[in-house]
Parts: sequence; structure tokens; C-alpha cells
Amino acid sequence: MAHDTSGADALRGVVLFAHGSRDPLWRAPIEAVEARMRQQAPGLEVRCAYLELAEPDLPTAVRGLAARGVRRLTVVPMFLGTGKHAREDLPQLVQALRAEHPDMAITVQGAIGEDVRMTALMAEIASAETATQG
Repeated sequence: MAHDTSGADALRGVVLFAHGSRDPLWRAPIEAVEARMRQQAPGLEVRCAYLELAEPDLPTAVRGLAARGVRRLTVVPMFLGTGKHAREDLPQLVQALRAEHPDMAITVQGAIGEDVRMTALMAEIASAETATQG
């Protein structure tokens, strides 16, 4: 029997989904976003997950969130653009996760790098760095 996942009181979660790397320094910025989100919204369940080369993968992260009672999940692709991973790999993974977790409403945002706020911030940072170089 499916539960109502649309209610405002349903426990919410976010997965920051990135490519992954064996290098722990590569993961540091994504994990910093996770830590900041947890600090800003203590009631929100936030996890990082990776396509490859790092743990946990997306299915493992989602299973952990489901075990904690998350019923409304947003997956945030931590990519600069919508390439093959965001366009093909992620939808396939999410389709399988929806079948595995029918009581969980799973939504996927667009690639974070395509958000106008992010492109504006990147331009601002790049411009500031260029200006300081004289």
C-alpha cells in the first residue's frame, strides 16, 4: 500500500549527486555544500552521492534516506551542465529508484551549473579574479 508522500509533514531529503573521484580533495567542495545545507536546515536530510569512483552511490544514499523515513526527495545534479550523466545516466537511476521506493516522491532538479544564480556567481568570481590580476 502506497503512503501519501505529498503532505507538508513528509520528511524531506536532498541528494547532491556528483560524478565522483578517487581523490578526496575533489569531493571536498560537494561535501562542504552538504555540511552547509545541514547547518542551515537541520530538519532536512542531506547526503552526497556519486555516479562512480566514490561512495556512496545514488541507490545506497537513497536507501539510507528511505530507512530514515524520507518520503520527499530532491536530487540535485552537481554538474556545470546537462551532459550525458545528467541527461542519460541519472534518469535511468532515478527510474529504478522510483520503482524500488514507490512510497517516496523523487524529483530531479536541473544541473546546478545551469541555474542563472550559479552562472552569475561564476561570472562574478571570474571577473573579480581577472580584475585583481591587473
